[in-house]
Amino acid sequence: MGKTVGLAGAGSIAFGTAALLHDAGHDPMLWSPSGSGTADLAAGQALTAVGALEATLKPRIADNPDKLARQNDVLIVALPGYGHKAVLDALAPHIEERHHVIVSSHASLGAIYLMQLLAERGITVPITAWGTTICTGRRQSGAEVKVNTVRSRVDLCTVPEARSNEALCLCQTLFGDRFQPRDGLLAISLSNLNPQNHMGIALGNITRMEHGETWSQGANVTPKVGRLLEQLDLERLEIAGALGLEVKTIFEHFHLSFHVPIASISEMNQQMHMQGNGGIGPATADSRYVTEDVPYGLVLTAALGRLTGHPAPLHEAGIRIFSAMYGRDFEEENEILKALDLSSHSLEDLRRAAKTGLLQ
Repeated sequence: MGKTVGLAGAGSIAFGTAALLHDAGHDPMLWSPSGSGTADLAAGQALTAVGALEATLKPRIADNPDKLARQNDVLIVALPGYGHKAVLDALAPHIEERHHVIVSSHASLGAIYLMQLLAERGITVPITAWGTTICTGRRQSGAEVKVNTVRSRVDLCTVPEARSNEALCLCQTLFGDRFQPRDGLLAISLSNLNPQNHMGIALGNITRMEHGETWSQGANVTPKVGRLLEQLDLERLEIAGALGLEVKTIFEHFHLSFHVPIASISEMNQQMHMQGNGGIGPATADSRYVTEDVPYGLVLTAALGRLTGHPAPLHEAGIRIFSAMYGRDFEEENEILKALDLSSHSLEDLRRAAKTGLLQ
């Protein structure tokens, strides 16, 4: 029997994830926090997925977080990181012990933030953090999404740690055997390669983004952009190593996510382009590649680098360069890390919280 699954979000990832759930025999419901993302679906249009997944469905629609929680046993947070805190604040009063929460993908210790909100109510539920999304895609219209790829491997962990096996079984029931357990939330945070990759891609192509051009992302990971991505990856791997954590390399990421043979990062992206799944780059400077991945990705990696005594100068430089470009202080925009007051806690506090979900 299929699961009832509520998705908080109504963008390309939420649409693609809903289509995957439907294809596997489950019953998804979508909640758009703004209300606009599901307007066409609420008016009767079917959700259509094309590309790597072909599906047509009429998902249930929620118009508030209470309904989403009340009518589903599994809740998936599936929207950009800058929307996580507001959605977690909205969902937390309605979550019950029967629920299982999945964060797709985990941004800046949001699982700890939610666990602490629930602890204030005396509630404990398993919260599963994914290192990346189950699929990639782009919203084509009000009710259509193009799914570029369905990932063959997604890193995950669950807090509290004692619920890990249960959570892995649930994720496999929902999406199949495509999950790689990792050792706690810090490993998951460092498993998300999008921030570093998107930083290099956006830096190398910012004028294309500002001009609103249509451009192939894979084709424009040229040798020098690819080399920057490889150097950024070395910083992330050094921090993971200092924490005693095993995470996949950037080469493994592209190989497992986009099914191309391992080579240089530029060559792998050129191969993705030739196969037709290199993706289309952002056509606006107001892209999550910057507005999500800098404050909710690069900022956390840089903070972990400082805490471990392994600073990440390229990540730090990226934060400052984008802040200068956009006239914004991206470090200050991370609402979750500010709420957790990370600077007042030790590395050992953080290590414990990565397993328990509670930062004490």
